[in-house]
Amino acid sequence: MFLLAAGLSIIFGLMNVLNLAHGSFYMVGAYIAYSVVVATKSFWLALVVAPVLLAVVGAALELVFFRRVYGRGHLAQVLLTFGFTLVFVDLIRSQFGPTTRSIPPPSGLEGAVQVLGATFSAYSLFVLAVATVVGALLLVGWRSLRVGAVLRAGVEDKEMAGLLGINLPRVFTLTFAFGAGLAGLAGVIAAPEFAIYPGMDANVLILALVVVVLGGLGSIEGALLGAALVGLGYVIGTSLFPQFAIGLIFALMAAVLVVRPSGLLGRRM
Repeated sequence: MFLLAAGLSIIFGLMNVLNLAHGSFYMVGAYIAYSVVVATKSFWLALVVAPVLLAVVGAALELVFFRRVYGRGHLAQVLLTFGFTLVFVDLIRSQFGPTTRSIPPPSGLEGAVQVLGATFSAYSLFVLAVATVVGALLLVGWRSLRVGAVLRAGVEDKEMAGLLGINLPRVFTLTFAFGAGLAGLAGVIAAPEFAIYPGMDANVLILALVVVVLGGLGSIEGALLGAALVGLGYVIGTSLFPQFAIGLIFALMAAVLVVRPSGLLGRRM
């Protein structure tokens, strides 16, 4: 959730683009991982190839399509990106069919691991480790590097950032590409853990939007906090109230919005 929501949050916060196709990047990343693993038997190669290809696709879509709808309001963006979700699903279905597919965890990450007396899937711990490392790198870049300062300036005030000489079109393209690459990485990471099928993007996109709303737009820290809350809420809800697990997450989101409409770590408007 964090890997998916971080890119979505920055794209929405910086570019004011409601990208409903973001979940499709996740789905395509999972299918690229499946194709690479089938062809080469290497999960680690898929972990590199999928994010790079999705970043290229994201940059191309931003240059060719999204630049035409900036400033036209969210309705045009929703229609465009929803159209992309239909296109991606049909392309996946035409290439791979409707059959559910899966890939095995990489060698060395099968089975279970004992941690403090509790049993965990080795691959689940790997997923947690990857999300932690990526999150730490994003936070360092967001707070300490020049590119992070540029992105934060763009989120706060795009017009002033442009007047200060920041090349906003290039920043938008690179940001969109980076967000798509993160979504592709999330798809690769999720592929051994969950089923791969056409339409797998729908549910995960809804949860990613909840994470973004909870944490606040344009905030890496907010995406991290929102993902933790959604994950814990879902696990607790599944354990205590299985029929209302999803409802508990949306109730949590509603409660946060009542108290702080901008999200927990979002900028107050």
